[in-house]
Amino acid sequence: MNRSRARFSEAAQRFAERRRREDEAQRLKDRIPNLATLRLEIEEWRGTTSAGDPKHVRVVVVDNAPALFALPCGDHACKDGGHDMTDPILRGLQSGTAHFDMEDTCTGSVGSSECGRVMRVTVTATYR
Repeated sequence: MNRSRARFSEAAQRFAERRRREDEAQRLKDRIPNLATLRLEIEEWRGTTSAGDPKHVRVVVVDNAPALFALPCGDHACKDGGHDMTDPILRGLQSGTAHFDMEDTCTGSVGSSECGRVMRVTVTATYR
């Protein structure tokens, strides 16, 4: 199997696993019934400089979304990395916080080195 096909296969397996976890997760509207809207501003960094990826916004459709916030590492060469921000996001939402920030460091690997990309997420929520 050539390298590009192997990478595609690994990516497809990671996607399928993430989809399975999302399908099995409790729904966000059931966990946080008074949540009306949710917006995540996501930016990744390596060390003290931007990783080159622009900040992007994820608007969560509260009525359909899983109560799972496992975000993949933005480095396509990273193996076994990612950012599971489920617990801190759910804690913030359960406490009724309208705006909070968090960050997480990827513990995956790129080649023989630790990935180390830092994901910063700004959460903005409104409640009923």
